[in-house]
Amino acid sequence: MVVTASWTAWPPDRLSPLHRGSSGVRRGRAGCIWFGLGGEGVLVRPVGVDVLVIGAGVLGRSIAFALASAEPGLRVALAGRRGAGASEAAGAMLGVLGEVTESGLHSRHGELRVRMAVEAAVRWPTWRALVHQHGERRAGGGPRARDGYGTGTFMLLNAVSARLDERAFTAVREAGRRYGLPVEDVDPDDVPAYRPLENDRALRALYLPQEAFLDARRWLAALDRALGALGNVVRTPAGELGATAAGYALHSRDSVFTAPTAVVAAGAWSTPLLHALDPDLTVCPVVAAEGTSVTLGAPTPLPAVLRTPNRAYACGLHAVPQADGSWYVGASAAPSLVPGAAPTAGALRFLLDAALGQLHHGLTATAVHRLHHGNRPIGVDGHPLLGATSAPGLWVATGTHRDGLHASPLIAQELAAEILGGRPSAWLAPWRPERDLICDWPLAQAVEEAAAHYEALTAESRMRPPLTGDWPTALAELYRQRMQQTYAQLPEGFVLPPELAPLGYDHSPELAKLVAAHLDRRRRAAAPATPRAREAIRRAGEGQE
Repeated sequence: MVVTASWTAWPPDRLSPLHRGSSGVRRGRAGCIWFGLGGEGVLVRPVGVDVLVIGAGVLGRSIAFALASAEPGLRVALAGRRGAGASEAAGAMLGVLGEVTESGLHSRHGELRVRMAVEAAVRWPTWRALVHQHGERRAGGGPRARDGYGTGTFMLLNAVSARLDERAFTAVREAGRRYGLPVEDVDPDDVPAYRPLENDRALRALYLPQEAFLDARRWLAALDRALGALGNVVRTPAGELGATAAGYALHSRDSVFTAPTAVVAAGAWSTPLLHALDPDLTVCPVVAAEGTSVTLGAPTPLPAVLRTPNRAYACGLHAVPQADGSWYVGASAAPSLVPGAAPTAGALRFLLDAALGQLHHGLTATAVHRLHHGNRPIGVDGHPLLGATSAPGLWVATGTHRDGLHASPLIAQELAAEILGGRPSAWLAPWRPERDLICDWPLAQAVEEAAAHYEALTAESRMRPPLTGDWPTALAELYRQRMQQTYAQLPEGFVLPPELAPLGYDHSPELAKLVAAHLDRRRRAAAPATPRAREAIRRAGEGQE
C-alpha cells in the first residue's frame, strides 16, 4: 500500500530559497521510499519542507516559531516526543542574578553566559507578547491564557550548606552593580510565604525585583498554540534522522520529511542522534544533569520566587509560583553520561527534606500534585552548543543546562536570523558546536573547586563529623585527594568543570572514553588528508561509484 504524509508537498514556486532546487531523497521508486514496519513493507511519499527541527522542548519549539513567524513562506517540520526532557520539568525562573556564581562571574565564558542572560531578560517581554498574539489568533481573539508570569525573587542565605552559598550571595551583589540590576537587602522575617524551621532559617536575604518567572508547562502550551496558528508549521512524531543527497530526511512511522536544513535541538539525547547521522562530526559531546522537582499544594499564597544561591552541583533550592496557585519546588541535580528515565527515591527525599525545613514547613501537609523528572543537557565542557556545524545545512541548539528556557528567545531569534539571512550572531559565536573544548579552569583550581562542591554537598546532607580530633580538616583533605584522583584519570588536556565532578568520580572510565574518542575525532579531522583520501573525496563529490 501507499501511505501519503499528512501534508501535500508544496509546489516549487511556493518554496523558499532555502529549499528551491533540492531534489529530495534519491531512493525508492516513483518518488516514494520503501519502509519496513513490523515485517511489512509500505511505500511512503516524502514531503519536502525547508527546515527540520528535531526536538520539541522549549528550544525546539521556540526555534520553529522564530523561523516560521519570521518567514511565512518557509515550511517547517517540528519533530519530537514527550519524555524526560528538561523543559517539561523546568522551574522557569527567568533569572539573571539568581544563577550567578562566583566562579561564573569571574571566568571569561561564565561572564559571557551572564551577558546572554541579561540580553535574554531584555527580550522576554516582546517575545512573550509575540507568542501570545499568535496563540490568541488561533483562539479567535479570546482572553489570553494565563502563563503564570510574574516578577520578584527573594534569595535566602542560611547555614544549611557551605561557603559556596556565601560566595554566590556576594557574587549576586557584584553582578547587580556590574549590570545595573537592582539588588535590595531585606530582613528574612519580612520575606512573604517564608516559614522555615528555626534551625534552618536564613540570617540574610536579598530581593531581586526584576527577576521574572513563569509556569513552564503553561508556557510550553502557549508555544503550542502559537505554532498551531501558523500555517507553515507541521508537527510530527519523533523518528530517525538521516542524511540524503539533498540534505536530511526524518523517517517516522508513516511519513518522511525531507529538507536541506536540519536543526538538532534534542537536549540530552543530541549526541547519539548526531553520531548516528555522521560519526565523524566533531561536535562537543552532550551529557545530562538529571533533576527531580515536585509541584505541591500551596500552604499559603506565594507571590514571588523563594530560592537559595546556587549550590553544590545544582541550581539551589527554590519555590516558584505556578499559574494555578500551587508551588513548584526544585530541584535536585545528578550529572550523568546518559539521560535517566525516572527520579530516584534518594533525590526526592533530599529535595523534600530541604524544602520542608528551609522554605516552609507547612508544605508537610500539602498534596503532591505532580512529580517532575528531567534531564538538563550540558556540553561536557560545561557550556552550550549553538550554531552551524561543518555538515552542510546542519545546526545544533543544545547543552544549555539550566539556562535553556530563560535564554530561549535569544537563542531562537539569533539562530533563525543566521539560518534565514546568513548573518553571523555575536551571541552564538562562542558556543559553536565544533569548537575546541572550553577550559576556563587551571587544573589545580578545578580540583580545589570540585572539592569545595563535594564538601558543600555533605553539609547540605547534614553530615556531622565526630567532635573529637580535627575531623573537618581531615575530611576536607580526603575530598581533595578524591578529586585529584578523579581528574588524574581523565585525558590529558581536558579539565572537567567542577560542577560536573560527579561525572568523574561516578563514571570515570566511561567519561574518559567519551572525551578521548571526541579528542581523537578532532585530531583526525585536523590531520592533512592523504592522496588516497583526497581522491575518494573527489570521486564522491562527482557522484562516482
